[in-house]
Amino acid sequence: MNYFKGRHFQQDIIIVAVGYYFRFSLSYRDIVELLRDRGVSVHHTTVMRWVHHYGRIFKAL
Repeated sequence: MNYFKGRHFQQDIIIVAVGYYFRFSLSYRDIVELLRDRGVSVHHTTVMRWVHHYGRIFKAL
């Protein structure tokens, strides 16, 4: 099953952002800053939605 189908951002970006949140306990705004340094423009509420949506999936793995 492809959990990332229909998303605006590539799955790699989403995985990295959610990974930062769980592995390093960073805030959503800190994650946005890290992604911005890598050339990805995203809003902190988008990262929050990713964590809420994909966090359950990641923890199940």
